[in-house]
Amino acid sequence: MAKLSTLDWMLDSDPALRWQVERDLALEPERVWGETRRRVANEGFGAQLLAHQDADGQWAGGAYFPADFDFQGPEAQDGAGQPYTATTWSLNTLREWGVDASALAGTAERLAANSRWEYDNLPYWDGEVDCCINAFTLANGLWLGADVGGLVDWFLEHQMADGGWNCEWVDGSTRSSYHSTLNSLKGLLAFDEATGGTSQSRSARHAGEEFLLARNLHRRLSTGETVDHWATRFAYPFRWMYSVLNAADYFRAASLHDRTAPDRRMSEAIDIIRSAREPDGTWIQERRHPGRVWFEMDVPAGEPSRWLTFYATRVLDWWDEHHGAPSTTLGQVGLPSAGTSARVSRRGNHGMIMDVRDR
Repeated sequence: MAKLSTLDWMLDSDPALRWQVERDLALEPERVWGETRRRVANEGFGAQLLAHQDADGQWAGGAYFPADFDFQGPEAQDGAGQPYTATTWSLNTLREWGVDASALAGTAERLAANSRWEYDNLPYWDGEVDCCINAFTLANGLWLGADVGGLVDWFLEHQMADGGWNCEWVDGSTRSSYHSTLNSLKGLLAFDEATGGTSQSRSARHAGEEFLLARNLHRRLSTGETVDHWATRFAYPFRWMYSVLNAADYFRAASLHDRTAPDRRMSEAIDIIRSAREPDGTWIQERRHPGRVWFEMDVPAGEPSRWLTFYATRVLDWWDEHHGAPSTTLGQVGLPSAGTSARVSRRGNHGMIMDVRDR
């Protein structure tokens, strides 16, 4: 099998990934990566996912769960995972792939008219009571031009004393969750990037960042132990799950927005990411999050992942540029071509429960 450089291997991919590799790793000019980005809505993964949109603006007939989801059925049992076919998950994916909002013209309005949350039948763009769901809704609404300003106030009102957030606040939790905090931070960063933010939103975001940084992105503050196995396991798509790679990618984006250097308290997390790199310069897909999907977007567990290799390489290059560690080596690898192929529990008909929190 012919050997490819790791960079060429990542470039030999769907436009949803290729444009990001061109921009952030190959350092191509905007005319190059911009042209590839415009292809996402019309080719490959992006076109496939857009084709599943319903006439009423939704996907799979539901806001967070498909319309045919049985909350007492097999898909709702422990270990079955979260179905990822409904509206919010589809919008998250298209936004993260860089699809231009113009490809979804009218979607914001159709969702306002037709989509309600499974929790209390609340209007879609108003959000509900789950931090992660509201963070996704905030980011998606900003992208599509919906009125989601009220959700920023919601995050300010529901931030916990330790600086983070927890989707279980509705059940009385007073300690923040790694998962909930990271997803909330992503929503607030999307607001700051889109609007410039407010002093209150920036203060809340920085307090949430401090929650994670004080724990070196993976430790319990009380014992110093790694919070759980999921913190150091890497899987794409990230979905709602926390990992040090998912968190480090967020901190890279926040650092670029705030024009600050990487915080050195991330160094342990960076070492974890670096140590997971294979000798050929790739990162392995460690698992697939269980649950119904429209189609698979990455390789099965145990195979080298273009997506994870992209995210990890980008994070390490950012860190090394500021702190002088050895640069990421894009080696020679014998790899297949592009064509080769957590549990989430439920609370009634609410959203996800992030049931592991820092103690």
